[in-house]
Amino acid sequence: MVGRHREGLAAGLPQFITPEPFADGTTVVLDEQAARHMRVLRLESGAQVGLRDGQGAVGEGLVVRLSKSQAHVEVQRVAQHAPLPAVHLLVPIADRDRMLWLAEKATELGVTSWRPVMWRRSRSVSPRGEGVSFQAKVRARMEGALAQSEGAWLPQAFPEAPLDRAVLAAPPGRRLVLDPAGVPLIGEGAAPLLEPVVIAVGPEGGVEPDELALLHDAGFRSVSLGSTILRFETAALVSLGIARTCLSATPTGGSLA
Repeated sequence: MVGRHREGLAAGLPQFITPEPFADGTTVVLDEQAARHMRVLRLESGAQVGLRDGQGAVGEGLVVRLSKSQAHVEVQRVAQHAPLPAVHLLVPIADRDRMLWLAEKATELGVTSWRPVMWRRSRSVSPRGEGVSFQAKVRARMEGALAQSEGAWLPQAFPEAPLDRAVLAAPPGRRLVLDPAGVPLIGEGAAPLLEPVVIAVGPEGGVEPDELALLHDAGFRSVSLGSTILRFETAALVSLGIARTCLSATPTGGSLA
C-alpha cells in the first residue's frame, strides 16, 4: 500500500479514474488497464484505493473483486470538489510527443479546456499530433496525470480545429495571445487576470501577421513572457502557471505586478 503523506479524502492511496460518476455505497467497475495496474502494485481484494471521476468527485473504496480484465471497487466515502477558476488553452498542433507532455503537465496545473489549433506553421510539422487516435492518447495521458497529481477535474479536450474555428469556439473572458511584442503578462504594466482566462499559444516560428490580426479582432490581447525564445510547450506551461497563481490570489482574480 502507498503510505499517506497528504491530507484529504483518498490522499496517498493508489488512484484510479472511473469511467462514469459514482456515489457512496455503489460498486465501480474499472477496466483491464486499471486491473493490470492493481496487479503491478500487488493490490488484492480488500485493498483501499482512491477514485476520481474527472468531474469533481473524489472517493475512497475497497477492492472487492480483481480479475485479469476488471476490478470491482465498493465506494465507501465520496467528496465533491468545486472546479478551479477557468483557464482555457489553445495549443498548437505540433510534435506528438511534446504535445503529450504538455497535456500531462497542463492537467497537473488544472487547465480547464484544451483545444489544438492548426496554425499555418503547424502544417510543416511531422509527425504532428492530430486525429482520433491521437486524441485518445491525449485523454489517456490526462487521466494518468490527474490520478498522479490527485486532482479532481479532467480538462475538457476538444478536437483540433483551424484557427478561425477555434477562435469562434473559444469561451468569452480575458483573451490572451502569447506574443513577444505584447505587454508583459506579469509585472509592471500587466493587466489583472480575471476568470475566465483564454490563452492562445502559437507554433514554433511564430504567429503570422494575419493570424495575429484575426485574434486581435476577436478580442485577444498580445502578452509577452519576456525576451527569450521559448518552445511552445514551455510557453504554454509558464503562462498557465502564472494564470493559476494570479487567479488563486483573490476570489476575483489578481495580478503579480
